[in-house]
Amino acid sequence: MSSLSLAVRDSSTMLRRNLLHARRYPSLTLNLLLTPVMLLLLFVYIFGDTMSAGIGGGDRSAYIAYIVPGILLMTIGSTTIGTAVSVSTDMSEGIIARFRTMSIHRSSILFGHVVGSVLQTIISVVLVGAVGVAMGFRSTDATVLEWLAAFGLLALFTLAFTWIAVGMGLGSPNAEAASNNAMPLILLPLISSAFTPVDSMPGWFQPIAEYQPFTPAIETLRGLLLGTDIGNSWWIALAWCLGLTVLGYLWSKAQFDRDPK
Repeated sequence: MSSLSLAVRDSSTMLRRNLLHARRYPSLTLNLLLTPVMLLLLFVYIFGDTMSAGIGGGDRSAYIAYIVPGILLMTIGSTTIGTAVSVSTDMSEGIIARFRTMSIHRSSILFGHVVGSVLQTIISVVLVGAVGVAMGFRSTDATVLEWLAAFGLLALFTLAFTWIAVGMGLGSPNAEAASNNAMPLILLPLISSAFTPVDSMPGWFQPIAEYQPFTPAIETLRGLLLGTDIGNSWWIALAWCLGLTVLGYLWSKAQFDRDPK
């Protein structure tokens, strides 16, 4: 078999392994999924009318339309924490060391984690989106092309942060440290435009919210789903996705290729 065929075969095996782990132990994914769902319920039903008035909307439905895109991207950041924990667990329990001694393609171990995590995260995004629709979110002004572009953005964003999470997991001594190291993936959306416009924040805080990966991605996704103008945020979001994917891949590969201590 060629090197490519071996890589595909071994990556498929590792993917099945990770999906079986996720199916047998769903508690981690469900716990991480609760965070965006609870924030969606809290901000819509408790603060919805007040927040809607703050952004110039008429009632709670206007705020649902505003907040759902940000919550979808927060779901990506939240769910990929499970990837960091899973990778760190494999490293600390010795299964990765065992895989190193076997006749399998080395990169398939990482690709199995990445592809499995991407699939789980997309399912999580769909579930959270379904909750948003049940609460009243509608995307009637978006065209089919805009829907496809929105899905592509979510997939790229998921891939980028999955590679970053893999790097965090490889660099952590245990699962608890991996979970703590990956906390910025949840905190960054809280200081973005997910819940309130950037121009409503204090002047000194606006650069923090504006110059980070979540804000341009949220603004792009919001424009695509609501059928409004996205300005230049789309290429900024795309640049973040591509840059983080390359960075995460190189970081993960460098750590994985190091000789074990």
